[in-house]
Amino acid sequence: MKRILTILPMLSLIVMGCKREPFADASISVNPAYVGEYVTFRSYSTNTDYVEWDMGDGYTYDQPVIEHYFVDPDWYDVQLKAFGVKGGVDIATFPVEVIGAELTVVVRLWTEAGTPPGYLLPEARVRLYPTLTDWEQETNLVAEAYTNPVGECTFDNLSYQRYYVDVFEDWHDNWTLASEDVGWIETDMLEGIYLWTFVAYVDYYGGGVKSTSSERREKALEAPVTGEKRAPEGLSTKSPVQRK
Repeated sequence: MKRILTILPMLSLIVMGCKREPFADASISVNPAYVGEYVTFRSYSTNTDYVEWDMGDGYTYDQPVIEHYFVDPDWYDVQLKAFGVKGGVDIATFPVEVIGAELTVVVRLWTEAGTPPGYLLPEARVRLYPTLTDWEQETNLVAEAYTNPVGECTFDNLSYQRYYVDVFEDWHDNWTLASEDVGWIETDMLEGIYLWTFVAYVDYYGGGVKSTSSERREKALEAPVTGEKRAPEGLSTKSPVQRK
């Protein structure tokens, strides 16, 4: 009987020691994901005292279940660390693909309310800037394209943020409108789960003398003349994307 009593505690210690080795494992609600889309990361780690997440974009968490979105399109190595009660650590890495947003810009001549819509403008130069200051100073250009024969151009792989739309053509631009209300050039936050369309209205400024692209008039964001303020309404529309 003494032998049995001696062996049983030893077996218990061995079993308990085995159980305390951590094992990191998790599930991801959607992969690939889109920029701005909340993704649920759920730890199924075993023999664990606590866990830590490193999302690969500068963010970390210490909860077993988290929700996180990514701002920029890219591949991210999300790392889960499972810490055991005895000090052991197990690490699992989960590659996550993040897809950027798509934005179609439609360039149209601005007209007074109640009048027919202005014509669509082909061969207009469209530029996207990340901030209003960049738009004003023409720095940190994100992307550039020219409108097609029906006045449209499309940008893809964009981040989850607002963009500032600069439009220039020999006879038209959107700088006067921007000086009246920044809303004329500012997009919504571009969540990647939608296909976005932004109508960039322009004013005629040719004055009877056609300029060249190398003779851009100077941008100026000045206070509008009283009575000339034109409020932007309904510039952005969106439709759901077909998930891959």
